[in-house]
Amino acid sequence: MANITTEPDGKKRCSWCSASPDYIDYHDNEWGFPVDDDRRLFEKICLESFQSGLSWRTILAKRENFRKAFHNFDFNKVARFTQRDINRLLKDKGIVRHRGKIEATINNAKRACEMVKQEGSLAAFFWRYEPDPKKQEKPQTVSTTDESVALSKELKKRGWKFVGPTTVYAFMQAMGLVNDHVKDCIGWKKVESARKKFKRPVGDG
Repeated sequence: MANITTEPDGKKRCSWCSASPDYIDYHDNEWGFPVDDDRRLFEKICLESFQSGLSWRTILAKRENFRKAFHNFDFNKVARFTQRDINRLLKDKGIVRHRGKIEATINNAKRACEMVKQEGSLAAFFWRYEPDPKKQEKPQTVSTTDESVALSKELKKRGWKFVGPTTVYAFMQAMGLVNDHVKDCIGWKKVESARKKFKRPVGDG
């Protein structure tokens, strides 16, 4: 099977794990498990935006630096960043120094604050776009879906930036809105079990 690999520990995993040893812990313990924490959701969509044009390995290696630079992705704090902060970040070798993406993160923090006021939480908003598992495409065969296109369009309508359908689908995969582990992968059953137990957030919107 093209999308499965057997790692040195003898366990079958999604084949993208083979690209780097750094991926295995992330794959086994984070990727695909459902998340309803607003800070983590904001962090992930920002990091996916930074990844655009790069590899996730690059971003994962710098993730702690990003957290430090962006106050652990507390969007209430990031929303108050000024030009002075932008200048600081552009000099920070520990992150990806892309002006457009840095400015987009600050903009998106402001939009996140607005969304919490409108919807009750980021989680309540994002989870409205959870696809019907029965209609899900075969794992890891697509880079966008109808739901990611719709979510991207709505985010852009609300003023978010660097949130194209491919970026948004990668976010949905990672945050558990879909279980995109290959079925023979050790992660599939774990994620499926976590999704069954997960209480979908409900907001004010």
